[in-house]
Amino acid sequence: MKTLRLILGDQLNSKHSWFNGDQSNYVYCFFEMRQETDYVIHHLQKVIGFFAAMREFSKELQTSGCKVVYYNLNAKENTQNLSDNLNQLIKQLDIENFEYQEPDEYRLDEQLVTFCKTLSIKSKVYSTEHFYTKRQDLATFFKNKKQWVMESFYRDMRKKHDILIVAGQPEGGKWNYDKSNRNKWKEKESIPDFKVFKNDVSEIISVIKSEKIETIGHFNSKYFEYPINRKQALEQLKYFCEHLLIHFGDYQDAMHTEQVYLFHSRLSFAMNCKIISPKAIVKTVLNYWTKHGESINISQVEGFIRQIIGWREYMRGMYWALMPEYKTLNYLENTNTLPDFFWTGNTKMNCLKNAITNSLDNGYAHHIQRLMITGNYALLTQINPDEVDAWYLGIYVDAVEWVQLPNTRGMSQFADGGKIATKPYVSSGSYISKMSNYCDDCYYNKKEKNGDKACPFNSLYWNFLDDKREKLNTNFRMKMMYSLLNKMNPEDLHNIKLRAKDIIENPDNY
Repeated sequence: MKTLRLILGDQLNSKHSWFNGDQSNYVYCFFEMRQETDYVIHHLQKVIGFFAAMREFSKELQTSGCKVVYYNLNAKENTQNLSDNLNQLIKQLDIENFEYQEPDEYRLDEQLVTFCKTLSIKSKVYSTEHFYTKRQDLATFFKNKKQWVMESFYRDMRKKHDILIVAGQPEGGKWNYDKSNRNKWKEKESIPDFKVFKNDVSEIISVIKSEKIETIGHFNSKYFEYPINRKQALEQLKYFCEHLLIHFGDYQDAMHTEQVYLFHSRLSFAMNCKIISPKAIVKTVLNYWTKHGESINISQVEGFIRQIIGWREYMRGMYWALMPEYKTLNYLENTNTLPDFFWTGNTKMNCLKNAITNSLDNGYAHHIQRLMITGNYALLTQINPDEVDAWYLGIYVDAVEWVQLPNTRGMSQFADGGKIATKPYVSSGSYISKMSNYCDDCYYNKKEKNGDKACPFNSLYWNFLDDKREKLNTNFRMKMMYSLLNKMNPEDLHNIKLRAKDIIENPDNY
């Protein structure tokens, strides 16, 4: 029976069981659509990257003998809508079965479930065969527990998959080396040039321009430099193991004005498109460490693996456990608007200027830049989480909603009231100075709370605690900071709040 199989832009898994065996009865379809380019304003490099990776995978399938229908964005037959494109192909090709893999975005899952109900032919849904866990595994793991803390889930994952485990105990004697992963990079250890892939995307750029797709960010090259196929992803992984893993854990939270990537892997785009699997990455890293353990400390390896089998799987589980209500949560009742400089980088605050400019130029920022610079500022200035979500989902090349939304609305903005983070991740300028060199040449003074040259983060921090006192003062992890706030001179607090009010109301003056 003739079967149509849909492949979404983040389902580019060449190792999927779909591609085993006789392919004569299957037709695979890919669509570049306005439905996907327009539901949020994306970074230009994100649109380019997804289309480039989709085209690569389509060619790979055709080379292996699969029948493929691929709609470019400007194809005449492209309706720009997923359901309409599928109906069109089912009719044209006399399709008798329709199959698809579980989407990782709730909106697409809903769309395909609804679409299948309208069909007069049979339909079937498959696993993407990508993650360690199934959608509801995390909810099952935490059933009847008051708090869904990532650390307990992470330890269970380590045991279940025998990762860094010796005789049932954590290898090296610790489950978590997070305290070793918080060093400031002081330029002692040299950082190798990052690996570049010269993927010519001139034709894709031309189509995006001719179709007038609205985008954000910059792209001043014809080459997309992140991996867009499995061969490149494996090369990137090899490069990471050989050149970057040795200091990854040490500096995974560090930030620096002269470094975009530091010791980070640059694999998140390929992984989130499913070009390479988390299991393949973890296995390769562990194998490399086994051979080179004398020169690579376990803290480097554990810090990297925790992000993949712990945090990444935890975020996906939280997304499917809490959607669709999760997308509407606004526990702190924040309503302000993102400043214009989030789209330009034009601000005197050096930390924000660097983090935002990196994001605009490269479609990239690592987790601490996202959490403790842009996210910290957005939370302290009490931005509506809907606006923060849209910016984060749009600006990063690796952003897909299942991982972006819980990280942003939960971890970064505390809009879920503590379902993911046990306290708001807010800080004054002191944390930023501790983890970066951003403060060294900044217009503002990190030590001052008031005055024209005082770091805006300092007044915003104390103002936020005071404004949100009713919501947060019973939080055990905030107890010490509220104790300090309660001892603050009332006149000093008044002046701090006046300055914070001005920063919030006139952000582009700062």
